Parts: sequence; C-alpha cells; structure tokens
Amino acid sequence: MRDDAALLIETDLNRIPGNNVVGWFDGCAGKRLRYAIFKSDIPVARGTVVLLQGRNECIEKYYETIRHFTARGLWVATFDWRGQGLSDRLLKNPLRGHLRRFQDLEKDLAKFLETIVLPETRLPFCMVAHSMGALVALAAAPRLANRIERMVLLGPFVELSNQPLSKWTIRALTRLTRMLGLGWVGTGRDRFPPPFEGNTVTSDRARYTRNIDLYLNHPELRLGPPSARWVNEMLAAMSRVTQFEHLDQIKVPTLLIGAGNDRIVAPQAIESLGNRFRAGRAIIIDGARHELLQEADRYRLSALAAIDAFIPPDQDTETPHITEAVTVSRTG
Repeated sequence: MRDDAALLIETDLNRIPGNNVVGWFDGCAGKRLRYAIFKSDIPVARGTVVLLQGRNECIEKYYETIRHFTARGLWVATFDWRGQGLSDRLLKNPLRGHLRRFQDLEKDLAKFLETIVLPETRLPFCMVAHSMGALVALAAAPRLANRIERMVLLGPFVELSNQPLSKWTIRALTRLTRMLGLGWVGTGRDRFPPPFEGNTVTSDRARYTRNIDLYLNHPELRLGPPSARWVNEMLAAMSRVTQFEHLDQIKVPTLLIGAGNDRIVAPQAIESLGNRFRAGRAIIIDGARHELLQEADRYRLSALAAIDAFIPPDQDTETPHITEAVTVSRTG
C-alpha cells in the first residue's frame, strides 16, 4: 500500500458515510488503485460485501448503497477500477476509458481480495457487482469458491445491446483498430452533461442529478467514451465467460438481477445466462433501467430486497434464498 494521502469526496447532495478507512493498493503492473472500507456501527459484523462498480463509476457513486449495507451490520469493501475514479488512468487523455487487457481487471480484483479484504475486513465475504464489475466477477468466479460465499450480479455486462452493428462486426472492427496500433482511439463523442430526458440508466431524476452533480463538481472522477481496445477486450470477455465450459466451473451461489427496461444489456441475455449454469439463478425487475442501485425506489428497493434475502448466507443452511429473492423482486 502507498503512504501518500488518499481521500473520499463529497458534495452537498452526496455525503460520505462515516466509520471508513481509505487508502491505496498496488494493482497489477504497479497501477495505484484507490480503495475504501466502510465499517458498520453495529458491534458484531455480519460479514463484508465486496462491492464492484461498473464502467465510469467510482466509490462516491455508491454512498447511498453503502449506507444500506452498513445499517444491516455488514461492512463494505470497494475500490476504483484502473482507469477510472481516482485510480491511475491509463492514457494521456484521462477521460478516455481504456483497458490494455481484461485480465488486468481480474488480477486487480485478486490483489484487492488478498491484500485488503482478507486481512482487513470480516467474514463471511459476499460480492455485489454491477455491469462491468459483474462481468469481472463472473470471469473470476471459478477461482472465488474458497473466498466468496455468495455473488449478486446486477445488470451484468454480458451482451452489447441496441447497437447499429452486430457484436461480431464491432469486435472485428475494434480488433482491426488494435492491429493498426490505434486501440487508444475513442468510440464516441464526449457529450457531458447528458440530459435526464432520454437517459438509459435511471428513471429517478434526483439520483441522476446527484450523480451528475458529483462529476460536475469533481471532473477528476469522470470518464468519457471507451477506447476501441476497451470495447474489444469487453467483447472477448463476454464471449469467454458465457461459455458452458466456464460456467460449469462456477461453484459460488449466484443471483443475477436484470432490469426489465434495460437498453444497455438485454434482460433476455441475463435470464438466459442464469439458466446456463447450476450455481446461477436470474430474476428480472420489470420496468427498471440499467443502474438498479441508482433507480427510483419502486425498482431500487426491490433489487435491495432481493440482495438482502440472498446475503449474507444463512449460517444454518447451505441453500441460497433464491426463491425468497424472486418473490420480493418481481414488480408489476
């Protein structure tokens, strides 16, 4: 870990939860990554939630969710992925979302578990991951059986939906771009701030405004469109982790939660994935958009009820509470 000061950021709309520890750890290839642990005020901890963010997210975006878990007696351990938040950026243009190898994210997660979570937090360990973070968790899952008791994957990034080109065409074009030495090239224009109307992530104006306000006041946390190499690496990872050979190796009981009105990852892809491996089950929250933990309460509370029914594991039984989660998470 590094000795130089780490920090958490707050705004008038987004206050830092108390009882926290924040610092740096070294990810693979020596990249400096920011982490934070939020401890519950309840004297006897019920366990720790390893919270994994999606693309263009940071620790600050999850303060509200962190408070929910710590109020339940759970600690939360989370970190900024390489290339985003306050962790080391990967290109001279800090707004360009970039990645050299998807495996770098898996190695960063392994280092986080080994150097921060295991020595500094409380058993049992469960994982809650959103979008890109859920894809990383899914990729790492075969190696997590002896460390993680349960996993919840929210809107896992297992398909590239609503694109003008097929994923195979996009993968071929981005691969060609890489071969030409242009993997750093962006794949879109940076339009910020985007209006609430027509957004694909949440129907909740207040939470949307809170998150935009965070990036307006602290642009160092923000990320723009991804690079061609980032897209290519993600598509290759999607193809790999959705194969039966990979899914058969996953032993960690896994709950996948999809959003019924998700225009980033089709809910049908999440349902299909949940049916393809023994440890997994999928539910869909009707009407919700992609960012379930940033959604309006009628959707967000359903997602949280499903998570609460599933983690932490009941010490008296080995059977995941998937049936309970399905019941509380379906919305009309």
